[in-house]
Parts: sequence; C-alpha cells; structure tokens
Amino acid sequence: MSESSPVAPQRPEEPSARTAVTGVDVVRLLAEIFAFLTFALWGFLAWPFPWNIVAGLVTPAAGIMLWALFVSPKAVIPTHPFVRAVVELLIFAAATIAWWSMGQAWIGLAFAVVAITSGVLSGRRRLS
Repeated sequence: MSESSPVAPQRPEEPSARTAVTGVDVVRLLAEIFAFLTFALWGFLAWPFPWNIVAGLVTPAAGIMLWALFVSPKAVIPTHPFVRAVVELLIFAAATIAWWSMGQAWIGLAFAVVAITSGVLSGRRRLS
C-alpha cells in the first residue's frame, strides 16, 4: 500500500469582522421604519373606505419592496451609490409629502430634516 499524507485538522476561518453599530445607524433604521409607518397611516386616513384598506396595505409594501430592491445593505439589485441615494430620497420625500397632505407639515418637516441628515452622514461613511 502506498503511504498517504496525514490530514491535519484545520481551524475554521474566523467570521469576518462586523462593523460597529453607531448612533447614525440607529437613527437611520428608525427613519426607515417611521417612513413605512407613515405610508400605512396615510393610506388608511387619506382615502375613503374601500380604497383606504388597499392604500394602507399597498403603499408601505411598495416602499418596503423598493427599499429591499435598491437601498438595503443586502439589496437584491446592486446599483450605483447615486441610484441608491435617489431611491432613498424619493421614499423619504414621499413620506414627508404624506405628512403634509395630512395637514401635519411640522411633522413632515422634522422627519425630512432627520432623514436627510442621517442619510448624508450614513452615505459619507459608506463611501469613505
């Protein structure tokens, strides 16, 4: 019989280092959730009865789908950072306009300031 080389056990590879979660990440997540809840609230309150159910369910689902396709960290369709920023801005602008159309301009304005600030800080960190 021929001699075979001994097989030595190898250590499994260390998992890749995760980036630390910062305050900007938390604010960003809260802005995303607030935008999707805004879409649902707008859908249920801004339309008459038969259409409020449809708008209240479809609008946040469409926003979540756009976010998952283009903006999320594990986006289904990898895109250029500029396209990601445009889609993200459109979602946040739509939430701001929804607040304005419900007669709550100050809430919409405050949300816009927080969303844009967190987006700029997050984008700068992601591109650096």
